[in-house]
Amino acid sequence: MAKLVSKTYGDALFEVALESGKLDVYWEEVKAVRAAMVENPELFKLMSHPKIVKEEKTGIIESIFAGKVSGELVGLLRMIVDKDHFEEADSVLAHFDSRVKEYKNIGTAYVTTALELSGAQCAAVEKRLLETTKYVKFEMHYAVDPALIGGMVIRIGDRVVDSSVRTKLCDLTRELSKIQLKAGECAS
Repeated sequence: MAKLVSKTYGDALFEVALESGKLDVYWEEVKAVRAAMVENPELFKLMSHPKIVKEEKTGIIESIFAGKVSGELVGLLRMIVDKDHFEEADSVLAHFDSRVKEYKNIGTAYVTTALELSGAQCAAVEKRLLETTKYVKFEMHYAVDPALIGGMVIRIGDRVVDSSVRTKLCDLTRELSKIQLKAGECAS
């Protein structure tokens, strides 16, 4: 249900933004609203409180966001509150964000390495990803996991490229155990 809510409302906002020619404006506003929600966890508690009536909640949305973001985005947030889906507000906005990135061919890459990469190494990884994918730009997220031993793991969407030493050692161990099983079968 939550995925349906985020897709339905996120797609609707995307279509309105595209039709009105305000895609970039709405995208910036959505980023600002998401940041405000992260910075103010009390807002989520307040909007989820069962003793606060919907009219008060929509008033809170109006007082916080009216005049700061477009009327369409405020209207969407009010509608989400009216339909008792405020707990899905961030996933709705995240869906819109992903639709915009898809439309603009902006990829999101998660790169995990055993050691921290230098600026030049990060630039080389991003350059290589741009050369080998359909994307024209990337949002890069780097993490360090010493358990990889060496190499890297890159995740873009549901695709994973794992060239870590840890994975290569695990693969080698599996292959060796298969060889030992076959050798044991022959000896019997």
